[in-house]
Order: sequence, then C-alpha cells, then structure tokens
Amino acid sequence: MKDRIIKSNLLKSKPHFEILDGLRGLAAIVVVIFHFMEIIITDFSENFISHGYLAVDFFFCLSGFVVAYAYDNRIAGMGLKTFIKLRLIRLQPLVIIGSVLGLLTFLFDPYSNLYAIYGFKETALIFITSTFLIPYPVVSERYFNLFNLNAPSWSLFWEYFANLVYATVLFKATKKVLPILVFFAAVILIYVSWNSGSLLGGWSGGTFFDGLARISYSFLMGMLILRSNWIFKNKLGLLSMSALLLLAFLVPYNQHWNWLVDLLIVVLYFPLLVSLGAGAIFTDKYTKLNKFSGKISYPLYMTHYPFMWIFANFVITEKPSIALLSWVIPISVILLISFAYLVFKFLDFPIRHYFTDKLKVSSARQKLTNENL
Repeated sequence: MKDRIIKSNLLKSKPHFEILDGLRGLAAIVVVIFHFMEIIITDFSENFISHGYLAVDFFFCLSGFVVAYAYDNRIAGMGLKTFIKLRLIRLQPLVIIGSVLGLLTFLFDPYSNLYAIYGFKETALIFITSTFLIPYPVVSERYFNLFNLNAPSWSLFWEYFANLVYATVLFKATKKVLPILVFFAAVILIYVSWNSGSLLGGWSGGTFFDGLARISYSFLMGMLILRSNWIFKNKLGLLSMSALLLLAFLVPYNQHWNWLVDLLIVVLYFPLLVSLGAGAIFTDKYTKLNKFSGKISYPLYMTHYPFMWIFANFVITEKPSIALLSWVIPISVILLISFAYLVFKFLDFPIRHYFTDKLKVSSARQKLTNENL
C-alpha cells in the first residue's frame, strides 16, 4: 500500500511530441533497408536509399531535443546519479539484448565460423566489450567495427557520451554559450565530411572520431532547437512529415558532391524537420500507426544487425539472384520489424518498467526519509 501511495505522489512525465516518435520509427526502418541494400549494391550511386546512413544523425538531433526537453528543468534537482540510472534503464537493456543476439549469430552463422578463428577467450572478450559498450575493433572479417557483435552499438556509445556531457556540463550552458558550441561543432563536422567525402563514419576503429563529430553537432543542435523554442506550428501531419523525412534518404548519391549534400541534410534539413515535427498537428487517425512506429524504433535499430551478418555471408556464399533478393529482403524487413515489436513487448518494456518503478519508489522513500530527519 505504501509503495502505491508513494508512486501516486510522483510527478507525471511530460507529454511526448507524438509525430517525432513516429518519425523515429520510420528512420529505424530506413536504417534496416539501407543495411540490406548496401550489402547487395556496393556502389552507392546505384543505391536508391544511398543516404540511409544519415538516419543516425537524425536520431542524434532528436536525442538532443528530447533529452533537453525531459531533463533541463529537473536535472539539477535529481542529480547526476539518478540521471545516469534513468538513462541506463532506458538504453542498456537493448544494448545487452543486441549483444546476446550478436553472440548467437556469431556462434551459429550457417555461412561462417568465426568462433573457430577467434576461440573462446577472444569471443568472450568481444561479448563483454559489446555488452559494456567498450570499443574493441578487432574482427577484420567484420571491417573492424567498434562493436563486432552488434554494429549499430557505435551510436549508443556516443549517445552515452553525449548524455554524460549533458548531465555534467551542457545542462548549464546558457543561451549565449550554446549557439557558440553549435557553431564550432558545425565547423568540425564540415571538415570531417569534406575530408572523408561523406558523414558515413563513426562505426569503425579507423573512423572513430567521426562519430564524435556527428553526435556533437546534431545533439547540440537538438538542444538549441528546444531551448530557443524553434518549434514551428504547422498543419503537416504524420504522413506529410514522413514524406519529408524520406526525401533526405532518397537523394541521389553523387561522389563528387556527396560531402556537401550530407552536410546540407544534417546541418540544415534535419533540424528543420525536428522543428516542424515538434510543432506539427497530430490527428487521432494515425494514433495506432504512430505508437507502433515509436515502440519499434529503438528495438528495431538494436536487434536487426546481428541478422545482417548472416545475410551478408549468405549473399557471399550463395550468390543469390536479384529476383530472389527482391522478395527475400522485403519479407526479412517485415520479419525484423515484427521481431523488434516482440522484443519491445516481452523484454524491453517489462524490464524498463520494472527498474523504473524500483527507482521511483527508492527515490520517493529517500525523499521522505530526508524530510523526516
């Protein structure tokens, strides 16, 4: 009874920006499709979704916006320890789930036997570093990914980094300081894109610091949008906003100018979409679709790639025809989305709910204890 009373006295969470939730799910689906396509079509100029890798930068911008919205007014009161616990509860379960899936596909890939190459000790170390997000780019067969079992974890590494910097420094940044930080982050991002020819880096040992440049600009820009109240009220709904987001990923690839195209999308277009998405009118007509999209976004992003290694080895070994792949890939995308929903429903959400309730009760009890001292 006491626990229920304590929970009822806790402040309710802030309302969500519904359309941003839906856009996040769409971006996750784009990432999955892009990963399929880059395996079968290595020439980006022939890939219809050649800029799908920029979905990560959209995630980073959304993250800066949402974190600032959720914590700006209360992080000073809750303290660093509670903030870290909240972020771990939100993010870490799927990091672990993705690592377990990655281990299983590492061990039981029918088209590859990496375990025979790396053995028990190295495989165990690969799993441990993946679980705790410690970069360990040692598997040459997997292009020296920072996280050999679950490649997308590279962005979670930088997400944790950005969250820690936010909780210790950035939440104190004034309205005068934040634009300056955004400017310098943009300058660094411009150099990275020009030097590399794109903003595709960050996932491997050789492009490690590209990831820092990518999250620095987009996360800071998301914060700036929120704090500057650049939320543009508009009548664009979920479908219109989804179409605008898709345009960014469908821009044709031009090797000579791609560095500039990537910059324009990340520096200007994505912040505009976040501003519009936050101010767009949401209608009940698409409530179920939007909620589903939001629910599967993070699980889909964190569970799909272990299966991509099997698919890649299948393509290398079996050399399937385009006709075969034209139905294998769509069915696989549907299955991965379905699997992500099951992971959300039966693993991710229950785990987060359990630990969130425990944290709320613990915090409320501590507060009552301090008041009675």
